[in-house]
Amino acid sequence: MKVMFLCTGNSCRSQMAEGFARELGKDKIIAYSAGLNPQGVNPRAVAVMKEAGIDISSQQSKSIDPELLKQMDIIITLCDNAAESCPLTPPGIKRIHWSLKDPAKAEGTEEEILNEFRKIRDEIKSRILELLETV
Repeated sequence: MKVMFLCTGNSCRSQMAEGFARELGKDKIIAYSAGLNPQGVNPRAVAVMKEAGIDISSQQSKSIDPELLKQMDIIITLCDNAAESCPLTPPGIKRIHWSLKDPAKAEGTEEEILNEFRKIRDEIKSRILELLETV
């Protein structure tokens, strides 16, 4: 099953989702991620995923490839902007939307910001586990 996680910047949420899907769904999912306006992988996303035992430091922030998009079984948008601005989903491809807060917009101390990243990381992990029960 091929799954693409889409977000605006392909820097946090979609990167974490790709990492969890690759690790937790090794035998079920081939995971991809992309963004409407790639921003590079956020170092805080890398750090909190490392805490969870998953290394996403070698992942790249990528633009949406329309040809690759057509090959997906499921497309999951992770932010409202991506849900509204994503190219039309090709026929026969299931589309799911997870409205997740952008941890990169968190404010406060470094620890408070990291805690926002951890909350989103944990929510993504939970949703990936739910997804794996259905595939």
